[in-house]
Order: sequence, then structure tokens, then C-alpha cells
Amino acid sequence: MTTLDQLLTGEPVVAAVGVAMLADAVAAQGARVAQADWRPPPDEYAWALDAVTVGGATAANEKAIAQMLATHPALTGIATARDVMEMGERTFFHAGPPIEWNDCSGPMRGALIAAMMYEGLAATPEEALAIGPTLELSPGHHHDAVGPMAGVISPSMPVQIVSDLESERVAYGTLNEGLGKVLRYGAYGPEVIDRLRWMEAVLAPVLAEVLRRRGPIDLRSIISHALQMGDDGHNRNRAATSLLLRRLAPGLIDGDGSAGPRAEVFQFIDANNHFALNLVMAAGKVAVDAASGVAGSTLVTTMARNGTEFGVRMSGTGDAWFTAPAPVVKGLYLGGFTADDANPDIGDSAITETVGLGGFAMAASPAIVGFVGGSAMGAVRHTMEMYEITMTEHPFYKVPILDFRGTPTGIDASRVVRTGVTPIINTGIAGREPGVGMVGAGTVHAPMECFTQAVEALAAKEVSGDDRP
Repeated sequence: MTTLDQLLTGEPVVAAVGVAMLADAVAAQGARVAQADWRPPPDEYAWALDAVTVGGATAANEKAIAQMLATHPALTGIATARDVMEMGERTFFHAGPPIEWNDCSGPMRGALIAAMMYEGLAATPEEALAIGPTLELSPGHHHDAVGPMAGVISPSMPVQIVSDLESERVAYGTLNEGLGKVLRYGAYGPEVIDRLRWMEAVLAPVLAEVLRRRGPIDLRSIISHALQMGDDGHNRNRAATSLLLRRLAPGLIDGDGSAGPRAEVFQFIDANNHFALNLVMAAGKVAVDAASGVAGSTLVTTMARNGTEFGVRMSGTGDAWFTAPAPVVKGLYLGGFTADDANPDIGDSAITETVGLGGFAMAASPAIVGFVGGSAMGAVRHTMEMYEITMTEHPFYKVPILDFRGTPTGIDASRVVRTGVTPIINTGIAGREPGVGMVGAGTVHAPMECFTQAVEALAAKEVSGDDRP
């Protein structure tokens, strides 16, 4: 039994930190002992940790986290990507840190193939593969946008506009396709392209008209209530999708023109328990962007994966990426698939963890373990452990089983390095080969190398006196 399990299931008399012989000596006297799994940070990072502390990280972090939590995201509209973001005919945005075509993983290539066929740039996968090296690829994060899994956004795709009601900041996210063989998981069959075109021709215009008539939909409120109803905000969004549909329903039932398209949209959202995910992600994007660029801050503002690399950005280092090889997800697999079929971790959806949701809120969602594996007690343990590396508790996102304690929010890169505890992410698993689609779901820890690089980079700035993010 781990230390945390002991704390959750019974009060230990003594909590021991350090060498095991200390705990053994106390236990020999008949006392209950919880031995903490803790060790000092490696000496090689001590200078960097000292430098960022001396540099005033505490005050900087207070400013950065306050700016993050002051945001109030709301769904305000639907637009075509090229109309709200600067994109050429062959400009495609993707999840994670920057990547070139030759380095793209199977699911990333599969999603780009689907996008090229959807855009009419290629008629077959073979034609798309030939065109691939000519694409202009850029991270969605560089353009106020996020996307789950491959995260591909092409010029003709409809995007949801999420606005901060407290500022002029906006973020964009694609419309969620559902599970299975979908573009974001790297599938590109005819059913994938047909669905995307229906989303452009029917789903987007209907939603745009509903939002035009009813006004903004408060996403902060939806996410907050969804956590009370068993969601985690990343891999379980049943409640959030239901709450969203309730707000959209009056406009879908009573609108202008034929009721057929509005009924199709209602049925599509109702059948897609993950529809709200992309909105939760865009709400997170608004929040982290508000916290970016605070000199001296060790607040993590981005965790994102492109299927090849895992990337982290930090407030005090601005737009700089710190990367490491994307890890393999440990989880449950759909029938017929095994770990051998899985691609390494992929997607912008870890932005949910960056703002206190997903793996950080698993204690609010015991049912999530049926999707990603583990146990209900393990879900609580994951949340409790994340308090060790975060700056505060979210004032709106609460966990019922923890007496409505706020979710652990605001990853502190320096605490990650000091404690050796890395952020946990719950996520879907894409097939390694292009065209396969989803093969499972599970949990994964962010690579420590990203955080040590970020802290060392900020420390170097502090030592040199360069306070520019």
C-alpha cells in the first residue's frame, strides 16, 4: 500500500520522510508509519532551482496563476478556420510542438492525409502522400488554436470560437467528430471525409445560427457543473455535453427553415459523448494564454504532443518549447488491438490537465477508470498527488469526494523538478499506422526532461539578467 493510500484509508500515526531505517525504528515500537516516497532533487539541477527562486518566482507565479484563473471562457460563435486565422491553401495546423512532414508519426500523417482529401488537394491517399512534404505545418498553439489527438486544422474546417468574457482574448477549436475512425486519430476512409463535409455543410451553420440568436454559452459554468456530475473534463465529457445540449436545444427545436438539419445536429451531439471536449480544450487555451509571458514565472502554460515529441512551454520563457520523446500510454485497448499497435502519446488535449482538469481531476470522475484503466481509489490518488506540483486549487472546478476541494491547478515546473512528481494525463490512444484510428485509452506521465529543460532555461535568463519571456 502506498503512502497516499494509507492517508486515504486510515490515519497513520507517523509520516516518515528519508531513509527507511527511520520508519522501521518507529514501526518497531508499535506505531503505524507511512513512508513517503521522496528524495532530494538531483544535484545537477540545484543551481537552476536556486536561481529561479532567487529570481523571484513566487511573486511571478502569483501573478501568472491569478491571470489564468481570472479568465471566463464562453462559446461565442462558429467560423471557418481561414476566416479567423491566417492560413494559405496548404497551411495546416497540428497538435503539439513544431514538426516536419518527415518526422510525423503514423496518426499525424493519417490525419493530414484526411485533411488534404477533405480540402480537395488530393483524391487518394497516395496523392496526399506525394503532396505532404509541400505542406506548411504549424502548431495550432501558435495560432490561438488547439485540437485533440493529431489536432489537424485545415483552411476549410469550421472552428468554434471561445472568448474570454473578461478580456478580448479568443481561442479556436475544431468540432468534435466522435470516437472510432475519425480524422483526429489518423483515419482517412470515405466515412471520415463524408462526416467532415457534413460537419461543414450542416453542423457548423446550424450551430452558428443558434449561437447568433441565443448569445454566448458560459463554458466555465458548464465545466464546473460537469465535475459535480462525474466528468473529468478530458476523457469523460458526458455531463458537459449534456449540459451544452440543454443550452443549445431551444434553438435547435425552434429555429427558422427546415427542421431536418436542426434535428440532425441534435442527434449528432446527443450521440457523441465527447462533443464538449474540444470546447473544454479551447476554454483551457484562453486561460493559459492569459498567464503566458510573466517574467520569472515557472507556471507551465502548455503541455502538448505531436505523436513524436512531447512539448512543454512555461510562462517565464514565453513561446519557447522544451521537448522530449513522446512516451507510450499505458491503458486499455479496444478489441483486437494491443500495445504493439499503439502510437506514442499525441494531442493538444493535455491542456485540460494544464488548467486542473483531466488527470488532475480524476477524483471527481471514478467512472473514468472504465475507459482508461486503473481503479476508483487510483483516480483519487492521481488527483491527490498532483497537489504536490501545483500552485493553487481551482476556485470553480471542485471535487465532491474531496469535500469540494478545488482541483490542483497551475503546474509549477520547479516543483516538478524538486519533487520528481510528473504531471499525469489521461488520454486516448491512436493506432501507430496511418488510417487505423483509435485503438484504446489510458494514462501517461509527462517526461521529466521537458521540465528540467524549462527550469534550466529560465535559470539561465535569471543569471544573465535577461527578463524577456
